[in-house]
Amino acid sequence: MRTLTERGKRLQEILKDRILILDGAMGTMIQDRKLEETDFRGERFADHPHDLKGNNDILSITRPDVITDIHRAYLEAGADIIETNTFCSTSIAQADYHLESAVRDLNVDSARIAREVADEFTAKNPAKPRFVAGSIGPTNRSASISPDVNDPGFRSVTFDELVKMYGEQVEALIDGGADILLVETVFDTLNAKAALFAIDELFDQRNIEVPVMISGTITDASGRTLSGQTTEAFLISLEHFPLLSIGLNCALGAKQLRPYIKVLAEKAPFAVSAHPNAGLPNEFGEYDQTPEEMAAEVEDFVSSGFLNIVGGCCGTSPAHIRALAEMAAKYQPRNAFNKEVQERV
Repeated sequence: MRTLTERGKRLQEILKDRILILDGAMGTMIQDRKLEETDFRGERFADHPHDLKGNNDILSITRPDVITDIHRAYLEAGADIIETNTFCSTSIAQADYHLESAVRDLNVDSARIAREVADEFTAKNPAKPRFVAGSIGPTNRSASISPDVNDPGFRSVTFDELVKMYGEQVEALIDGGADILLVETVFDTLNAKAALFAIDELFDQRNIEVPVMISGTITDASGRTLSGQTTEAFLISLEHFPLLSIGLNCALGAKQLRPYIKVLAEKAPFAVSAHPNAGLPNEFGEYDQTPEEMAAEVEDFVSSGFLNIVGGCCGTSPAHIRALAEMAAKYQPRNAFNKEVQERV
């Protein structure tokens, strides 16, 4: 019989009492460091035959100090949950760099780094425990959409391949110390179902259970995911799994995300999360929204009772998370769970 971890139980208790703060962007924080190829290679990959600059996840091995500093900055800003530096730590994503063999180390090392910093902050203030969410990205392949317009039946990946790939990542994240599994930036719900299938298999194998968060992404003003689902359809497709939370992140700023978060707030039998971008990117692909501007937009969500977990995605920084944390502290969390979930959470 599965047993929820003690930290998972503690997280669920806190979730009933206050809005939890998720951290912000990892990629833009790394970009600000202006790192070079040698930083990404380190000693271990000094002779790797392919370029590695831009493979941010590899920094957990080659420049752990950089990742530690970013985690620490978000925790100092008030984050309750920090995400591991593993958004692209799957065999499919790492194939672009010919580093499939490093996948386990990427996930274990990233989770350990986050675990150590989170534990450091928890020790300083046990009344505010910090948690580690294992970040599980969508990969660059879709189980539902053909990459070839001339062959709509073609798929670049199968469901079984995704399950195997996600299984490798999930096992390593838990071994490294992740408290939560966060399947995020979901653009294809079938990919997310494969991740949940892999998670479920591992839980059965180990007779354990850790909280699972799902976060989808609305790709444009039509209000649909890339695979064509509305927010409500996205929810219905995934609500069979006993999630900790369901939410939305990326692609849009808070203002544009509001109507879709409202749908989840009204219909989801789980906690609801949001970690939007810092507004929409400018013509140079940069994010100009200030922490104060973003917090003011997100306050509309929070004051309306939409959210249980809030954080930031692309373009956000520790300053954005600090502003969100200070704002969210003034409000109560969404409490519109159904009876079944109230008993479980």
